[in-house]
Amino acid sequence: MAWDTDATREKLLDAAITEFSDRGFSGARIHQISRISGCNRERIYFYFGGKAELFEAALTRELVTALDDLPIVGSGPVAIADFAGRYFDLSNGRPSLARLTFWEGLEQGHPVGAETRALRAANKVSEIRDALPALSEAAAEDLLLTIVTLCHAWVSSPNVPLVITGTPDEERRRASIMRTSELLARDALGLPSQSP
Repeated sequence: MAWDTDATREKLLDAAITEFSDRGFSGARIHQISRISGCNRERIYFYFGGKAELFEAALTRELVTALDDLPIVGSGPVAIADFAGRYFDLSNGRPSLARLTFWEGLEQGHPVGAETRALRAANKVSEIRDALPALSEAAAEDLLLTIVTLCHAWVSSPNVPLVITGTPDEERRRASIMRTSELLARDALGLPSQSP
């Protein structure tokens, strides 16, 4: 019987995403990833080389998937708000992405998979500029960074909104991120903060 290498690799990545997002790089254990995936531990070393490379592959897959799966649809500040709302939904539905980037920041000291991730981010910046043609590249980068960090913060720091607002109201948080993103886009374009 032939070995399904793609399926094995995906099982290992899925298990790694779970383990790393729950425990961070330092706390994650290769034997746990092996157990969760149902794959032999040697497969991890065969496909990825080691724990650091597996962490990089897991984080890169999550972020690349997030950026690639959410195109910016339409044009103008409303399109940016829509993207922000959908990115919030994705981040909230897949908290592993925010958690992995949080752990990366705490433990790695450098971005892992930076080249691939930077390329995907540059593609998203281009999409933002297509939606907002008058926007500079730097302003589009700042807008994307703001949207990503706002969405990730809600997931990686869930107690902060509870302390400040007293409620875990996701609809309110989503609307706030969308409104903020639209206002930032309008401001970057020099438009008034209210639609005419």
